[in-house]
Amino acid sequence: MPTKTEVEIAQYGILIISIILHEISHGWSALALGDDTAKRAGRLTLNPLAHIDPFGSVLLPALLLISGTGVIFGWAKPVPVNVGRLRHPRNDAVITSLAGPAMNLVLVAIAYGVLHAVNPLFLSWPFYLLFYAGLINIWLACFNLLPVPPLDGSAVIERMLPHKWWGPYLAIRPYTLILVFGIVIIGDRSGTFGNAFNWLANHWQSAVGYG
Repeated sequence: MPTKTEVEIAQYGILIISIILHEISHGWSALALGDDTAKRAGRLTLNPLAHIDPFGSVLLPALLLISGTGVIFGWAKPVPVNVGRLRHPRNDAVITSLAGPAMNLVLVAIAYGVLHAVNPLFLSWPFYLLFYAGLINIWLACFNLLPVPPLDGSAVIERMLPHKWWGPYLAIRPYTLILVFGIVIIGDRSGTFGNAFNWLANHWQSAVGYG
């Protein structure tokens, strides 16, 4: 049976792989819809060095692990997308944004399928890897679908904005990352993230037949 430290290291590795695939999926989607900016920037690679963000990929996940909240979270450098080069900019921008959470849900489906097919021994290494592969990607999908810019869920809100609101919205959008930091800090300190993560973990464990 793996130790707690070994499990945490495995969680971190799963998180890094998941957020890299999340970001690459934005680039793949944009490329399919007419924008090759991410491809020209060398961001459609699985090489983690091209995607690691010092704070979101290293410092924040490490702090969350050390804090003992039970929650692990992070992000990679955003893949560049030139919305103006998409064939149908406003509609395709939504598709490109939602491609990230969609990739996370695909990884959840793969983990679910393999867990049911292999049925590994409870608390064994295969169980931990598959269980957390699913759970972390559920968490990433849910968080990124929050309608707060620059998170992916905000694309749906942006698509519905009247044209006359676009100017003021674009003026404040570069500063909205502060809101995300606020959500992360408050969610961690208040225990909201921990409670939500435990709730998802319990339901995921039951869904895969280990509840």
